[in-house]
Amino acid sequence: MGDEYVADDSGVIRKQEEDYTEQVDAALPAAVAKATGGDLTGAIEGLLPLEKKARIASDSKSTSRILEGIIQMCFDVQNWDAMCENLLLLSKRRGALKMAITKMVQKGCECLEKAPSKEITLKVIDTLRTVTAGKIHVEVERARLTMKLSKIKEADGDIADAADVLQELQVETFGTMERREKVEFILEQMRLGLARKDFIRTAILSKKISTRYFKDESAQDLKLRFYQLNIQVALHEAAYLDVCKYNREIFDTPSVQADEEQWKPALRDVIVFLVLSPYDNEQADLVARVAQESKIDQIPAFKKLLHKFITKEIMPWQSVEKEFGDDLTQLAHFDKNSDGGKKRYEDFRGRVVEHNIRTMANYYTRISSKRLAALLELPEEQTEEFLSTLVVKHTVVAKINRPAGVVTFRQKQDAAAILEEWSASTTALMRQVDHAAHVIEKEQMALKVNN
Repeated sequence: MGDEYVADDSGVIRKQEEDYTEQVDAALPAAVAKATGGDLTGAIEGLLPLEKKARIASDSKSTSRILEGIIQMCFDVQNWDAMCENLLLLSKRRGALKMAITKMVQKGCECLEKAPSKEITLKVIDTLRTVTAGKIHVEVERARLTMKLSKIKEADGDIADAADVLQELQVETFGTMERREKVEFILEQMRLGLARKDFIRTAILSKKISTRYFKDESAQDLKLRFYQLNIQVALHEAAYLDVCKYNREIFDTPSVQADEEQWKPALRDVIVFLVLSPYDNEQADLVARVAQESKIDQIPAFKKLLHKFITKEIMPWQSVEKEFGDDLTQLAHFDKNSDGGKKRYEDFRGRVVEHNIRTMANYYTRISSKRLAALLELPEEQTEEFLSTLVVKHTVVAKINRPAGVVTFRQKQDAAAILEEWSASTTALMRQVDHAAHVIEKEQMALKVNN
């Protein structure tokens, strides 16, 4: 026997003092025969003294075999109560070896898959979760048991309890769990969070997944699930630009690119939510890049919609609604029978109005409020509200003269232009001051000469 070291349940490293392999080889078949003959209790009691010797001698392999053998015997005779009892008993033995406990828990999980009823399944899961509580070396097994329990609760219709049970796990800290399995667990937590309408927690959970992992081709299915869940969160918050970005990630996925039935809806949603997004530098940049996408020609209606927002021309709402209304209302996102669909359709009209105001700001310096409202096909109060919103967001520079009923537009200037204008004004002012000082000095000198 070579020098072998094992850790007990308290974390103490111990050296193996003796090898009980031969004794276990002889005792296990006899115990199995006895249990099969109907004396399960006697068979287990016959193995416990040998288990104690192997445990005290730090013989982890022999101890593991005995613990696994006891659980297997309980399963063979279908005595689930005895299995649960021995799982708890053996896990609490003084100086229990980590490897042995891990093997015993794994054997229990293996038997659990063949449980004959839901009641027995729940009892064994509860026992195994009790055994694994607080033990790092069986954290993966505990996580899988918790997932199984969560699915049972969800099947029973208890979504809230299923979500609470699964969210107890902080799988991102598990060092022994494979990365793919970690991501699957977090995605399941996100899914249950959405099922119970807990959008804030779902958004927090999504931050635990690094998107760099999705560069791996084997993770494409997880990438699609991740962004589809994030789309639901972004839709709830009306964060249309985020929805556009998530759909763009789905569109750029190789498995989606290879399937026309998948990339067409993804690219369509990219365009739709891009035009729904409020105008800013990032949105304008995305519009330019999406317009250059080669596959956009295969969805001509939405290509035309995007180019309407690129072209600096006024879009009368009635003509826009007539041309694109049917295409949009056929989409689930614009279902007029739902509150979300109605809101998005109203937001779409708002983006058309904002585009028209930005276009007018490029061509007009002064325009009457009535004429502006007529071009926008809105009442004057609503027109003023839209215009004020764009001014506050620094999208356009404008002033409203209510008594005169006139709107004055100015071209938006960048910081360098403003600084240059200020510098020129300051220089002109100083030149005037110098000239005035020179005239005053000249008058004073003339007055002295005359006196």
